[in-house]
Order: sequence, then C-alpha cells, then structure tokens
Amino acid sequence: MRDLAPRLPSSPGFWRSPLRGPWFTSVLGLVLLVGITVLFLTGLLSYAAYNPGLSPVNDKTPDKGLLGFYLFAWPTGPVWLYRLTQGVHVTLGLALIPVLLAKLWSVVPKLFTLPPVRSLAHALERISLLLLVGGALFEFVTGVLNIQLEYLFPGSFYPLHFYGAWVFFAAFVAHAVLKVPAALRNVRRMRDEGRTPAGDTEDPDGLRSARPDAPTVSRRGALWTVGGGSLLLLATGSGRSFDGAARATAVLAPHGGAEPGGGPNGFQVNKTAAYAGIDAAETREDAWRLVVVGRTGTVRLGRAELLRLPQHSAALPIACVEGWSTSDQWWRGVRLRDLAALVGFDGDPPDVFVESLQRRGAFRRGALRANQVADPRSLLALSVNGEPLSPDHGYPARTIVPAAPGVLNTKWVARMTFGELG
Repeated sequence: MRDLAPRLPSSPGFWRSPLRGPWFTSVLGLVLLVGITVLFLTGLLSYAAYNPGLSPVNDKTPDKGLLGFYLFAWPTGPVWLYRLTQGVHVTLGLALIPVLLAKLWSVVPKLFTLPPVRSLAHALERISLLLLVGGALFEFVTGVLNIQLEYLFPGSFYPLHFYGAWVFFAAFVAHAVLKVPAALRNVRRMRDEGRTPAGDTEDPDGLRSARPDAPTVSRRGALWTVGGGSLLLLATGSGRSFDGAARATAVLAPHGGAEPGGGPNGFQVNKTAAYAGIDAAETREDAWRLVVVGRTGTVRLGRAELLRLPQHSAALPIACVEGWSTSDQWWRGVRLRDLAALVGFDGDPPDVFVESLQRRGAFRRGALRANQVADPRSLLALSVNGEPLSPDHGYPARTIVPAAPGVLNTKWVARMTFGELG
C-alpha cells in the first residue's frame, strides 16, 4: 500500500531539504540575537524622541503604563542623533528580513510536530514560540508598511508597533535564554572539530530531515545567499540616510525618486502643502499671523514683524521616522526662546504647544520640551539656505529643532502656546 504519511507536514519525511540542521539554524539565530536587540533598543529611542511624556499632545500610547519606565527628556545634541538612531533602526530592520525568513524556514518543521502539546512545560514553550513567530512577522510587516507610507493595518502605527515590540521582545528573550547556549555550542563544535556544516550529526531538536534530498548547495552557500539578500536590501533602502550619489540607490525608501526640484528649497519633504490642505490665501503676508500665547498674554505677529526681530541661523538636518533624512540645511529665523520671552518667559522658557494650519493627517499639533525651546539652535524658521521657505517646506514659518523627529518640526505654524499644553 502506498505510504501517504510523508505527504503530511507533521511527518518527518515531509521536509526534505538537506540544508536544515542545528548549525545552519544556530548561525542565523545568533545573527538575529544581535540584530533584533539593536532593533529593539533603537526602537525604544525612537519612541523616546517623540517626548511622549508631554501628554496628551505627543503621547500616541496613553495606556503604556510601566512600559514607559525608561522615558527621558530627549536631548538636542548631537544634532544628528535622531538621524543616526532612526536610520539604524530602519535600515537594519530591512537588512534582517532575509535572515528572519531563513530562520523561520529552517525551523518550520517544528511548527507541525505532533502531538502539539506533550506537557505543561511543552505547552508554555509552544505558546512562547507562537508569540515569537507571530510577533516577528507583525513587527517586520508593519514596519515595512510604515516606511513605504502604506497604512493598510487597522489603527495607528505608533501603538500597534510599540505594544507589538514589547510582546515580541519578551518572547524573544525567553527563547534566547533557552536556545542561545545550545546555539553557541553548535557553532563552537564545528569550529573546534574542524567539521564542515554538512557533518553536524548532533540534532537534539530534530531539525535535520529524516529523508533528505540530495544537496544542491552547501549550508555555507545558503548563508552567503541570505547575506547577499541582506546586503541588497541594505543598499536599496539606506541611501536616503546619506548624502551624495548614495541617495539615488534608495529605491526601497519612501520618496525614493529624485530630489524635489532644485535651488535652496530642493531637498526632501514628507507632507506637501497640497496634501496638508494648506490654502495659499491664508498664508499670504497680509492674511497670516502667528499667535503667541504665554504668561503675560497674547502677541500676534505677521511675517514682516517676525523678520524685524533678531534673526539667528542654524545648520540642522531633518530626519523622519521612515528612516530617510536630509543633510544639514541652513535655517534662519527667530529663536524659540526669544518668542517665549515676548510672552513673559525671559531666561526660563517652558514647554511649548505648537499648532499648524494643517487640516488633516497626524501631528497637526505637537509639543516641544523646555530643553528644546531653550536651545539657541531651535528656531521658528522663516528661510532656508538663503531663500524664503517654499510652501512645501512650511511657508510662512516652521519650527526646526536639533535632533527632533521630523514630524515635531511643525510646518505652517499658526499658534504657539508657551507653558500650557493643549
């Protein structure tokens, strides 16, 4: 009678690849151990950079509870801090995708092992594995969708990615505690005994196929293929974090085409004036007024009046959560701390609540901490690179703050309230 058992995924004979084995899985696991730890830490820094403690304005995860234990006032220096941390987070996440997929492929037979539960301890291990695999896929998929500006998932990206990261990393740590010692032994045994990867005979987890097909590539060759895929994703996703010719290689990055025009305003934007619903009639010099509110009352300033105030310059980049950034641009305008002084906060500026003319989309409003307001490089910018701001870069005025995420550099500013957050 014909044997049908190998047709079932739960049968040891179903999985035929000779590449699967403890050495192959261990190497991939150790790479992910380092890479995912860096991803998690840079993700926490990205969240801290939004200063979610300025509730309720900046806090997109109001029910975080103890998960916000580490939060701190985000610093203003070095000015490239967020450009670095978020660039690493996004480009490393892209580069790890082939490694993650190869790792999941290497252990997929274990997901179909029967019986599904053999004991309470085994049940807990299976649940942790489910959280690990599900959490990894969720975090990587939502992260990739976010950097491509494709919001196909229900709800806001910020709480979904934040809570998902904690669930995934908790399962990841539990799995690492159980598996890393064995992974290190597998790799060390190959080195010490001078074996080729194809010769690993110890297989306590049953990763090797019971009925392997003839090999068409070695395990080291498979690892080189995975590494090549990672390098390709790195090259096609990271260019927007650098200057010069490298930017043209970033075909997987958002806004991956040419720079938006030439001239002083010819550098990358995220939201255009048209997208934000900015009406040109309300930004004309005779119509627009900046409302500044503080301890001593309210001041209304037109653009001409702002230009008569002491002007200051700062060379600052713009860095976005999607991983792209610009080189330093030369901004000029009024220091935020000087605006605070106009409404009674001379020498000791408080937090500020900034509101935009923008009518739709996230971050129409944002808050900046007192340390950001006090920094002499923090400006209400009126010009960039020697020319007035273009509409897409926030004309008639925008905030620009060192080391802050791009969305907190509010464009088309209409109102600033010092000392009270909305």
